[in-house]
Amino acid sequence: MVGKLLVRGMLAGVIAAIFAFAFFKSYGEPWVDHAIAIEEQHSTAAGMAAEPELVSRSVQAGLGLLTGVLVYGVAIGGLFAIAYAFANKRLGVLSPRSTAMLIAIVGLVALIVVPALKYPANPPAVGSGDTIGARTQLYFLMVAASVLSATLSIMAATKLWPKIGGWYASLAAVCIYAGIVAVMMQILPAVNEVPEDFPAETLYNFRTASIAGHVIFWTLLGVAFDILRLLSEALWPRRGINAA
Repeated sequence: MVGKLLVRGMLAGVIAAIFAFAFFKSYGEPWVDHAIAIEEQHSTAAGMAAEPELVSRSVQAGLGLLTGVLVYGVAIGGLFAIAYAFANKRLGVLSPRSTAMLIAIVGLVALIVVPALKYPANPPAVGSGDTIGARTQLYFLMVAASVLSATLSIMAATKLWPKIGGWYASLAAVCIYAGIVAVMMQILPAVNEVPEDFPAETLYNFRTASIAGHVIFWTLLGVAFDILRLLSEALWPRRGINAA
């Protein structure tokens, strides 16, 4: 059963990744090109020689982007299936569809949205190469804190659900999560390395594309996972697959 769920999750991840790639390619990449052009202008003005291009920009924005998004989709889809296997029928009266969508929402918020509030994505020409290691560590620390807080909040909600009802248990979970995350955002140092002359429009649209692409991916991941569940029930009704 777990193996079938993993296959379903990875396939759903591939489906979601294809749509996310189409969005990133059509909306996100033009702003990456803008940022790269700005970076090249700064290098030229500073008299710095252009670095050799190991991989062409067309490959980066095409095959490279597609490969990265697909690998991400398969990995996240597998983790999504594991989370679903653990959560299904353990979250009160939630149906399989509601469970899948809840996991998608929690994953989007905990892994993407909240960490991005503290450490948003930056395009080329933003950020110093000397601090990339430290910035990466801080970002993943924020991700770990967010995921751990979400896990603890969900566990608390499942314990409180029979005692105070679904509404108040959910409200308590949100308060617990928001409280822990707020403390972590205060503790972790801020990082602001955006040059003063960097166009605000480019920065805004790049970050918007980054968040929007993840919203598309996680939404379609939950939807595709449930559609595949329905298909499996229709194709193999006697094998007990409908239980998951």
